[in-house]
Amino acid sequence: MNILITGATGYIGKELAQKLAAAGHKIHALYRSEAKIGPLHHENIVLFKGDITDETTLAAAMKGCDRVFHLAALAGVWAKDPNVFYEANFYAVRTLLEIANREGVRRVVLTSTGGVVGPATEGVPVEEMPFGKPRFFSDYEKSKWLMEDFVFHHYSGATEVVIVNPTRVFGPGLLSESNGVTRMVQLYLKGRFRLLPAGGRRTGNYTFVNDVVQGHLLAMEKGRHKERYLLGGQDLSYRELFALLSRISGKNYRMFKLPASVLYGLAYLQQARTFLFKTPPLFTAVWVDKLVQYDWLVSSRKAEKELGYQPTPAEEAFRQTIMWLQDK
Repeated sequence: MNILITGATGYIGKELAQKLAAAGHKIHALYRSEAKIGPLHHENIVLFKGDITDETTLAAAMKGCDRVFHLAALAGVWAKDPNVFYEANFYAVRTLLEIANREGVRRVVLTSTGGVVGPATEGVPVEEMPFGKPRFFSDYEKSKWLMEDFVFHHYSGATEVVIVNPTRVFGPGLLSESNGVTRMVQLYLKGRFRLLPAGGRRTGNYTFVNDVVQGHLLAMEKGRHKERYLLGGQDLSYRELFALLSRISGKNYRMFKLPASVLYGLAYLQQARTFLFKTPPLFTAVWVDKLVQYDWLVSSRKAEKELGYQPTPAEEAFRQTIMWLQDK
């Protein structure tokens, strides 16, 4: 089977490409940076250099494929020109689906984000439906939501489309922006991350990278056309997360509560610097809203029931992650 993977040098894309190539599938891997293609050198992987916003590149990479995993995206909390998020995450997907239909691709799995489903209300974990319009905390999230809205309400092509929504992904692999949780774990192990945002009471959902890769494969095999599937793991507050890391690693650092007011102050200073010098902020006040005002509890029951998705327990997943970091 010939399969195109966009974003093949990314955190999840690389793991997916390696697994499929090892299983004997012929992979067309779309990449942008020569510096990142080392792990993709495999007899079953054909490399295509280009950008997802380039229709010619996409068409060449998709030629002869009957499946597509679309993981390439522009992520981040800020860009000098916000339109770049929509070009990469919305318009490029529309073009990709047009090409897929023209090339006779049978099925496309689109990678979105759990953030577009919205935060939990009154302690009830969110699910895939109903499809609403939540508050967006970045142009990245809004562009991903527009992509989903297009698929659900406007797409009518013959190529089947399934959407997956990973939550906060962590685990062995690239220590990139997409793997921020693992970078935080790494800093904790070194004693360099000892802060509990807003007292550590807010909850997020953490999902193991191996499970996310498997979730993509299951979505391709069993997912229903024009449906989305939350690929979550375990809900943990920051307090629970760092207590778990302490128990697994044996490192018992004193943690300090970081008041929300301090986070907002730092965010406004970042934004002022961005305004004056056009340098990207580390985080924004809206990002702080997401961090300290909401809980992000997630239910993956739909993926478990329909796809056979089985999340790894958090303790085992973080144990594997810590062992990998200690071996680096």
